[in-house]
Amino acid sequence: METNGTDRAATESVWEYPRPPRIEPDPRHVVVRHAGVALADSRRCLRVLETSHPPVFYIPRADVRIELLRVSEHRSVCEWKGTATYWRPGPELGAPPAPDIAWSYEAPRPGYAPITGHLAFHADRVEACTVDGERVRAQPGGFYGGWITDELTGPFKGVPGSLGW
Repeated sequence: METNGTDRAATESVWEYPRPPRIEPDPRHVVVRHAGVALADSRRCLRVLETSHPPVFYIPRADVRIELLRVSEHRSVCEWKGTATYWRPGPELGAPPAPDIAWSYEAPRPGYAPITGHLAFHADRVEACTVDGERVRAQPGGFYGGWITDELTGPFKGVPGSLGW
């Protein structure tokens, strides 16, 4: 693989990611904006890498404006990480009511404790998510929350025909 001078591969194939998923630290500058407000700003994210999926960035709660979010009634279960709690924008943002924009694992299964309480955001449900200034693209399909950046190659889980991958 080529490197870009920061020890990060210039090209990462999501098909080289493991299953079960792996967690790794990512020191790049991550910002999530919604309704004109920086909801999250961090250089201490964790990426979860899983075969065929773009990485999911989990942002430490201390780097999220949690007072601007509300816990949703929605829950889901990941076979690896456990039960996810969902978050929606609070009325303080002054935006119209919106669907869940983020999720967290408050008590993840063994092996995923490092992401406890961190929040991950759906890139297609907020104004913008950036990694080192690059605007990310949402993982296709609407369900998954991976962030696609220029260094990634696919194909990505979520595209039509990928249900059985």
